[in-house]
Amino acid sequence: MKPVPEDPVLRGTTAEQPRARASTHALPDYLARTYTWAYLNPRNLRLLDRMPVVNAILWGNANRLMQAAVAEFEPGQRVLQAACVYGDFSMRLARRLGDEGRLEVVDVAPVQVENLRRKAAGECRLEVRVGDLATEAALAGESPFDGVCCFFLLHEVPAPERARIVHNLLCALRPGGRIVFVDYHQPASWNPLRPVMAAVFRWLEPYAPSLLRADITTLSPLGGGLVWRRRSLFGGLYQIVVGERPG
Repeated sequence: MKPVPEDPVLRGTTAEQPRARASTHALPDYLARTYTWAYLNPRNLRLLDRMPVVNAILWGNANRLMQAAVAEFEPGQRVLQAACVYGDFSMRLARRLGDEGRLEVVDVAPVQVENLRRKAAGECRLEVRVGDLATEAALAGESPFDGVCCFFLLHEVPAPERARIVHNLLCALRPGGRIVFVDYHQPASWNPLRPVMAAVFRWLEPYAPSLLRADITTLSPLGGGLVWRRRSLFGGLYQIVVGERPG
């Protein structure tokens, strides 16, 4: 997979700043093959990037999951967000970090970067750029982050890329820092949505089943050096996994 060239970091986004040029960036094959309809098609992007739609996709749990993730970070921190998120998640996280904080978002798809720049116009605490987090180059030269947030990304990438992303995110965390993963989990056997979600994964999310069988904390050898805590929600359908690097 070819590394994706990075756009310059955009500070203090405004609506007048340059548009991301999707044609000049190589996308991972798995993304173009599997998720063009959801993340690369501008018409569908406008349809899906609405909080009511996000809430419906997450069975009414969007606010609960977003707030749980945001609450793990503190004002004044510098936080890395892995990939853009539909809805207002990034703006919530930026507000949580406050005037002294900084949120940096890295996404592999230029159209997603452009969309977040538009949504975050005027939000000077948020920076967004193109980068493939499955490559070491995406975070090369960055100083370690106080926190890292990965919200519903891991189920959308194949297992090899997933492991590399987790490893690179852990590499980006400073001693004393915290990393938060929020994603799908294997629903409990009694959960009535278990067969429904199995069908959804089979037709729309082909990489999700491998995540359900995985332990996020073991995807990188660096995981053994963190202190982990985890919980599941909504009958086991969702998991929140938090790791803290001693420091």
